[in-house]
Amino acid sequence: MDAQKNGADALFILLGAIMILAMHAGFAFLELGTVRKKNQVNALVKILVDFAVSTIAYFFVGYGIAYGAHFFGSAATLSAQNGYELVKFFFLLTFAAAIPAIISGGIAERAKFYPQLAATAVLVGLVYPFFEGIAWNDRFGVQGWLQASFGHKFHDFAGSIVVHAVGGWVALPAVLLLGARRGRYTKDGAVAAHPPSNIPFLALGAWILTVGWFGFNVMSAQTLDNMNGLVAVNSLMAMVGGTLVALVMGKNDPGFVYNGPLAGLVAVCAGSDLMHPLGALITGGIAGAIFVWMFTWTQNKWKIDDVLGVWPLHGLCGTWGGLAAGIFGGKALGGIGGVSFMSQLLGSALGIAIAVAGGAIIYGVLKKTVGIRLDAEQEFDGADLSIHKISATPERD
Repeated sequence: MDAQKNGADALFILLGAIMILAMHAGFAFLELGTVRKKNQVNALVKILVDFAVSTIAYFFVGYGIAYGAHFFGSAATLSAQNGYELVKFFFLLTFAAAIPAIISGGIAERAKFYPQLAATAVLVGLVYPFFEGIAWNDRFGVQGWLQASFGHKFHDFAGSIVVHAVGGWVALPAVLLLGARRGRYTKDGAVAAHPPSNIPFLALGAWILTVGWFGFNVMSAQTLDNMNGLVAVNSLMAMVGGTLVALVMGKNDPGFVYNGPLAGLVAVCAGSDLMHPLGALITGGIAGAIFVWMFTWTQNKWKIDDVLGVWPLHGLCGTWGGLAAGIFGGKALGGIGGVSFMSQLLGSALGIAIAVAGGAIIYGVLKKTVGIRLDAEQEFDGADLSIHKISATPERD
């Protein structure tokens, strides 16, 4: 029975890893459909290569920081118990690799390719797993202190804070250090529109992400014994809530409509195993409102050129999700309980602090040393020239 159970759990979590791996195609097509046509090749190549670099960084460094484990033993040792630990690494890697995929959308159309790969390696190898270890492996004593102080540990079932808020808040200093795309804001204060280049591709990316998200959330149980259909229904309700509110507040704009379900899903990750479905619906609806309002505000009022709105979508909606788990996860509002709002508040604040500090240091050092922004000619052409070389089709005789 143990061998059968281990095999079943390995298959369960492998299916989750595959679904989340497919989400990276969603990130790619969402960015592809949003950026201008001249930058589409760059977006496609960047997401794939970022994933490859993330795999190396997480395998050799990041996973050990988060969980104190490594894979340098014999193959016979690694294959024990049907290789469950290896598949678990694969599953958690897909979460880690979402960090640069999130950032990619914010810095699109003017960031250098190879410095971004260097940033990916450091973020996935050091910054992300540092907080991941705190939140999901009770390392460094933070969770014990929160439980002793407020009765419960910080709770983030599927990564509203650990993945999305961290990715979104790392992206913010990167976007600010890069500056706006040339021509985005004029000297007289006007905003030049850079509309999405391909709405069908944008919609396809959103759909791929939405479908994969049910693996992201449900399979976060990591074993069949812990799998709970409540997570699936709560994810569905939050998705619907985000979609409908974004439709109304975004005045039928397809860019807002297709980001609405993503906002809801970002927010419900943390408390999807605790909330009542009505609480999940409200959580998703508020997230949809946060995205539409804050995307508009940051672009038009603060003139922060966050191309895909990753700070509002992942950073702010993820932060709301961490707090919402402490509100709607409590028994008073129909939740299962076992969560403290103060622990959620402090745990979320810690994740944000680590993300902002990490992003500012990494991108600040890269900007001072090798530079992070394309020169005017490269930006005008559409991307880092090295990417054009990578994607060129060989001439035929």
